[in-house]
Amino acid sequence: MIVLVVNSGSSSFKYQLLDMAHERVLASGLVERIGEDTGVATHTVRFHAEPGEPAPTVLDSTHQIERPIPDHTAGFALMLDAFAEHGPSLDDNPPVAVGHRVVHGGARFFEATVITDLVEINIDELSVLAPLHNPGALQGIRAARRAFADIPHVAVFDTAFHQTLPAAAYTYAIDRELAERHRIRRYGFHGTSHSYVSAKAAEFLGRDLAELKQIVFHLGNGASVTAIDGGRSVETSMGLTPLEGLVMGTRSGDLDPAVLLHLARRASMSIDDLDRLLNKNSGILGLAGVTDMRDLARRRGAGDEAAQLAFDVYIHRLRAYAGAYIAQLGGVDVISFTAGVGENDAAIRAAALETLGFAGVELDPERNDARERGARRISTDDSRVAVLVVPTNEELEIARQTLASAK
Repeated sequence: MIVLVVNSGSSSFKYQLLDMAHERVLASGLVERIGEDTGVATHTVRFHAEPGEPAPTVLDSTHQIERPIPDHTAGFALMLDAFAEHGPSLDDNPPVAVGHRVVHGGARFFEATVITDLVEINIDELSVLAPLHNPGALQGIRAARRAFADIPHVAVFDTAFHQTLPAAAYTYAIDRELAERHRIRRYGFHGTSHSYVSAKAAEFLGRDLAELKQIVFHLGNGASVTAIDGGRSVETSMGLTPLEGLVMGTRSGDLDPAVLLHLARRASMSIDDLDRLLNKNSGILGLAGVTDMRDLARRRGAGDEAAQLAFDVYIHRLRAYAGAYIAQLGGVDVISFTAGVGENDAAIRAAALETLGFAGVELDPERNDARERGARRISTDDSRVAVLVVPTNEELEIARQTLASAK
């Protein structure tokens, strides 16, 4: 019941070793700066008390080394060395499968999929839709399949959860033949998070997932919102790429496409210039010069007008999507907030919900402001809509899907 979860990028990868019998992390790590002069590999061992035993005095132990890491294969060798030297022993805790996060599965992959050579080819072909993400994931998959050659490897796609979107939701109103030829449609992202949080919300409330209309706000540096009806994604804010939708840390979110034409003509900006503008230099960074919401709050508190405007624009977009998704669902039973900003920023949650009283949302200020961990309710007991904070756990969701697919 041991599963290794890997999340690979072009120059780094993260990993977790999970004991799925108890759904707990045994170890985690990060291998970064792959291909640079000096790489860094960090390995953290988690210690857990067995049933009936006292809690361990040391909760975790972290070990780090710096050395050149020329490629992902060398990175996986360092990871294996860390398990052998610092534990837990993979001989005593052999993984039954390896789960890989893959950002883009296009319209081909609608569920977690055991990786074969043909699946690798498909992931590679889909790199045209996710050039910043799929190539790195593929490097990690190939290195991991060499390191763990005798067990199944499973690809879990960010887009898969949104394959239930109706055609009216995923279709863009451009020339149909052109769109089909170039696979242009809404795919949606953060699917593992939206899947995990919506199921966790139903479990927390003691309700059947199939009977709930939910809205999940995944608010981190990247941000998305999804309308979920009976456990199925029916609308989501991200589109062909993760650029569409909400205002994010460095991404613009929704934008009149004619803005790009105007900048190309009047500011002589190239395709690469526009790409950098929208993905790297827009959002909260473009409006206020910071990306961290804590920095934005401090600047607002000091009377910074640019910071206040950035906050107002961010909230305006959240409310707009909330209202639209309530209309698409025909009402809502649960609204959940997750990820770094969603879980920790009470002011953003309060502002986003302030105008939703018409829909039956009644926030409890004390519950919202409370510094607590774990899933919790922040709406009043009388609120017709349950408002929750649900910490996401994408690695656990990937491990669950991996285990189910590998059997």
